[in-house]
Amino acid sequence: MTQEEKFMKAALRQAKKAEKIDEVPIGCVIVYDGKIIARGYNRRNTDKNTLAHAELSAIKKASKKLGDWRLEGCTLYVTLEPCQMCAGAIIQSRMDKVVIGAMNPKAGCAGSILNLLQIPAFNHQADIEIGILEDECSSMLTNFFKALRQKKRKG
Repeated sequence: MTQEEKFMKAALRQAKKAEKIDEVPIGCVIVYDGKIIARGYNRRNTDKNTLAHAELSAIKKASKKLGDWRLEGCTLYVTLEPCQMCAGAIIQSRMDKVVIGAMNPKAGCAGSILNLLQIPAFNHQADIEIGILEDECSSMLTNFFKALRQKKRKG
């Protein structure tokens, strides 16, 4: 198992926490010096908060852990391609790299709709690696939405 797969599996464990509380299963971990320093998972419905995305939760925890808003030297692993809000926060935090499980053609801003992570005009860009454990990340989301639609039909 590669380092990328190991950390994406940790992000998938976070996504499972979201799924257990009926949230869209998106998970994230932030790695610094080869160690996970922060974790996050989607909690928008639970917290009734637009900002309660996995990435933002993890960024907040990583900043607290490192004692700085700058997360230089960090890599963010996320099960689903970041949205525009999260991509903006990743660039603002000066994250070095983003590793993505599944792409998001409806809202993704690391290449699907836009690529906010690598706009040369910004004062910072992040490296991107795509498709790590893609099938696992993608099927978790597909199965979640399939079950949700079935629940809605029955209810």
